[in-house]
Amino acid sequence: MTDFQEPQTIRITCAPGLVDYLRHEVEELGYTVDSSRPTGLEITAGMHDAMRLNLFLRTAFNVLVLIDAFTCTDPDELYRHVRALRWEEMISPDEYLSVVSSVNTPTISDWRFASLKVKDAIVDRVASVMGARPNSGPQRENLVVHLYWNGDDAQILLNTSGRKLADRNYRKMPHKAPMQETLAAAVILATGYDGSVPLVNPMCGSGTLAIEAALIASGRPPGLLRSNFGFMHRKGFDSDAWQALRRGAKKIRNKGAIAPIVATDIDADAIQAARKNAETAGVHHLIRFEVCDFAETPIPPERGIVILNPEYGERLGVIADLEQTYKRMGDFFKQQCPGWTGYIFTGNLELAKKVGLRASRRMEFFNAKIDCRLLKYELYEGTRRKDD
Repeated sequence: MTDFQEPQTIRITCAPGLVDYLRHEVEELGYTVDSSRPTGLEITAGMHDAMRLNLFLRTAFNVLVLIDAFTCTDPDELYRHVRALRWEEMISPDEYLSVVSSVNTPTISDWRFASLKVKDAIVDRVASVMGARPNSGPQRENLVVHLYWNGDDAQILLNTSGRKLADRNYRKMPHKAPMQETLAAAVILATGYDGSVPLVNPMCGSGTLAIEAALIASGRPPGLLRSNFGFMHRKGFDSDAWQALRRGAKKIRNKGAIAPIVATDIDADAIQAARKNAETAGVHHLIRFEVCDFAETPIPPERGIVILNPEYGERLGVIADLEQTYKRMGDFFKQQCPGWTGYIFTGNLELAKKVGLRASRRMEFFNAKIDCRLLKYELYEGTRRKDD
């Protein structure tokens, strides 16, 4: 078993389309990226670094530490190899274990069977050495072990995050079709927003974009909002080091003045949810929430960024009605936001044509499995752009 205090391979996963934003975050924290793929990257670092990454990363899903990589040709060989690892050095019998598998090999047709083999190997090993076996099940909150098995190559990794880092623990009232927190953070980062100019978010829904913007503007690490991570349940967890990391993170503040953040929605229930979520996140004092039609959103006098995340006909709304909404968004940009930089996040480029403005940039994202674009509009004063 690897010495978890020594440098080792750490795999950081993310949603499709976010790896460039994740790479920037990781490098900003001072790490060198060894390799990358569309849904993540790898670095070489230690367990204390894994704790730091869980605390600071905004666009990551999970931080996984490689335990072992080996050749594996069938389920019985998988069991034997996993059981030979010294799990008793990492797992106490009173802990709760979950196993997650990604399998692409001709020797097994059901990933659940592979997960069962790994779980049995771990708990059998712990029971043989310590006289009792850990509980196990589907709740991925405490000790989570990942199996990646492709062809004859298998890897066992410890998920130091537990639940996905996208779960910031502030969204107590999700409302309708909320944007995932990691996606919202990446979208805000893509605009270049840093809190120095106003940010206006009409159609804010449950407030995820505005809250992530406030966290970025204030410099508050998102991991401070969570009290439970996978690494806390591993034997040898360095609680003193973790508390020192948290104390240091709490002292991080944006020393400059934070420009106004305005978030509005026509749905009073959405604003109620957004206010509650912002309060839970500790950033409610940074965001002005109002109930109004998006076209009546109050615009601060200082120029800044305005970003809309409208419905796009996949889960909510009716296309005919949405066509008119997108046209009104273009009118809102032209009439209320001259001199600002406008953004629309949408999964329907046909509807986006109704905006009536030419996008200066189109950035690709995925909202779940929906191929989306963040469209950027330079809203020059006194200029009407031709239809796209």
